[in-house]
Amino acid sequence: MANATLDALKARISSGEARVGILGLGYVGLPLAVEFGSAGLKVTGFDLSEAKVNSLNKGESYIQDVETARLKALVDRSIVEATTDFSKIRDCDALIICVPTPLSKTKDPDLSMVVSATRKIADHMRAGQLVVLESTTYPGTTDELILPMLSEKGLKVGTDFFLAFSPERVDPGNPKFHTHNTPKVIGGMTPACGDAARTLYLKAIEKIILVSSPRAAEMVKLLENTFRSVNIGLVNEVALMCRRLDVSVWEVIDAAATKPFGFMPFYPGPGLGGHCIPIDPLYLSWKLKTLNYRARFIELASEINAGMPEYVVARLVEALNDRERSLRGSRIHILGAAYKKDIEDVRESPAIDFIRILQSKGAKVTYTDSWVPTLEHEGIDLKSIDAVPAVADADAVVIITDHSNVPYADLLKRSKLVLDARNATRGLEAPNLVRL
Repeated sequence: MANATLDALKARISSGEARVGILGLGYVGLPLAVEFGSAGLKVTGFDLSEAKVNSLNKGESYIQDVETARLKALVDRSIVEATTDFSKIRDCDALIICVPTPLSKTKDPDLSMVVSATRKIADHMRAGQLVVLESTTYPGTTDELILPMLSEKGLKVGTDFFLAFSPERVDPGNPKFHTHNTPKVIGGMTPACGDAARTLYLKAIEKIILVSSPRAAEMVKLLENTFRSVNIGLVNEVALMCRRLDVSVWEVIDAAATKPFGFMPFYPGPGLGGHCIPIDPLYLSWKLKTLNYRARFIELASEINAGMPEYVVARLVEALNDRERSLRGSRIHILGAAYKKDIEDVRESPAIDFIRILQSKGAKVTYTDSWVPTLEHEGIDLKSIDAVPAVADADAVVIITDHSNVPYADLLKRSKLVLDARNATRGLEAPNLVRL
């Protein structure tokens, strides 16, 4: 059946006349804006933060994975711009929601920012627009929450406007896979919706995978991160087992990884970090509770992973006791505050929980992280200091994040005690070295 509205939208996208609006200019939205701009489409970024809007309009990147030179070239050519004026939504042909979806303190989904962004679109939308939700959420959000709001003015989905879900798959700091070459999963509310979204993303993304519905696409993202969460939970528990069995978990994993089939190595650590892996599986678990189903694997993995900072503290206490030191009053220096190596992102970083526990037990905590010059989070107010004098002065050094630019061998020689929670000292041996 002919769809004149769809044909007109696709023609504007294909010709490069379409304007893309991106709501939320953070780790997902800014790289996406740059990709669409680089593909020749004009982009308007929307954000409540005047600081982000002003920075973008100056061509200054505040995201590690976006080069300032690349952004500035697009801004100088008036291809990419940003604003806090949401009435400009009406000028856009496609609107992509890239706002955060955290958990509340009770571990329930907090979709307040998605609702707010959708409300702003609904207030200013017109016929012929495509709306795509990229923010990670539970299956059913697009059709149960977004669709009714966008339909309030009487516009019909698939005919008058188009709606899809396409999960973000950003991996901060990944040198190989980025927004452009990471395959994009899309689920449209109708076949026409999927067609519109596919046409848009093909302008900026190498490969598109269409699935049957937004619910399927929403589930894809949750499966991806639940897979990682559960396997990390498994290997964290294996680390606890190996400790009781007096076996090196690192040796066991390395040996198991030599099997050319049926095994994929995951590694233990001080806890899970980042916006996705610690949070997304709990979205799925929450949704299933509403359907009277308990996601036991997810909940157990979350419990094990959430307990790792406490376990690392217990190992530290044991190591200090062996040296006739108590944790209270000891100087503990932490190497690494970011949630993973070689990035500046501290969202959900296990370092934050670890520091909070140490401080509550009376330890004097300092840290070094060249990627994170300051650490301010719910009572924690620290600045990164030079590691060389700090490790020599500390009663114990704990490696929480295994950044590549740290001279571990040299710092090991200068330290009284090193607890390595990441196996960053692989290949090194010393009487003052304790591994997770």
